Amino acid sequence: MTSLRYDRAHTRPPHHSKPASRESHSRARWGIPGFLSIIVPAFNESENLPGLVEEIVRTFRPMVGADEGNPLEGFEVVVVDDGSSDDSSTVLDRLSMQYRELRSISLIRNAGQSAAILAGFREAEGAWIGMLDADLQNPPSDLARLWDLLPGHDAALGWRMKREDVLWKRWISRWANSVRNVVLGQSIRDTGCSVRIFPREIALRLPAFRGFHRFLGPLLLREGCRVVQAPVAHRRRAHGVSHYGFWNRSYQVVFDLLGVAWLMRRGVRYQTAASSNPLEPASRAPAPHLARTGSAVGAFDHQEAA
Repeated sequence: MTSLRYDRAHTRPPHHSKPASRESHSRARWGIPGFLSIIVPAFNESENLPGLVEEIVRTFRPMVGADEGNPLEGFEVVVVDDGSSDDSSTVLDRLSMQYRELRSISLIRNAGQSAAILAGFREAEGAWIGMLDADLQNPPSDLARLWDLLPGHDAALGWRMKREDVLWKRWISRWANSVRNVVLGQSIRDTGCSVRIFPREIALRLPAFRGFHRFLGPLLLREGCRVVQAPVAHRRRAHGVSHYGFWNRSYQVVFDLLGVAWLMRRGVRYQTAASSNPLEPASRAPAPHLARTGSAVGAFDHQEAA
């Protein structure tokens, strides 16, 4: 039983001036239970940010403290500005005054999507990580639907049912997903879909490398996560231009795939009988088997939601 209570009128946890207790230390270390941190990497997306933040907040505020669906204690929107050269920082400053749920992180220079995502993982306050791209092509309502599908699983992944992209992008994505599944022995339908939810604890122990965001589904399976997959919508880009072209979606991914295939086959499996660390929470993972078991190797069962 925790002594830290949340005011449901606010989604951010209260700050205390007293010294942190063992329980609050554990919360800070592993994330606040029932709290979702929505990570949005953004590079030169100033035109899309106001609509995106507004849509996320409008979607998730009614879910906080609701009696139906998967209980949600609170949420935050963490936008990581990946060294944008437009006026994204000014837009985020203005939006932060308007939306209490919004936090922004600015990287000194453009470091790439994987680096921005990793920065978001480390700054997140919640026990759960949700992800969206900043281009508004994925409706935040689909992320909320994944949250409701999460009970009984460790991670929820979306797959784009009808992509609103040019033909060559759809073809490369279809080819890449097929090759990944054959090489890795898995059945992740759409590793390029950004709509995902998974535990922050798992996120922090994933191997980090340039391009790892393209392999989050396979890497979650490597950690032994029980995964549910569900179709999500995909909209046309309203503003700005895509930051990905043919060259950074093909040959580079092939080389990364070889490295991930090596990682999948070189994982370490172990189990612990008990913990002697008094600061470690009794159950800091979303499922008991993940709390006691280290990284696993190979393909794991998953479910697919209609």
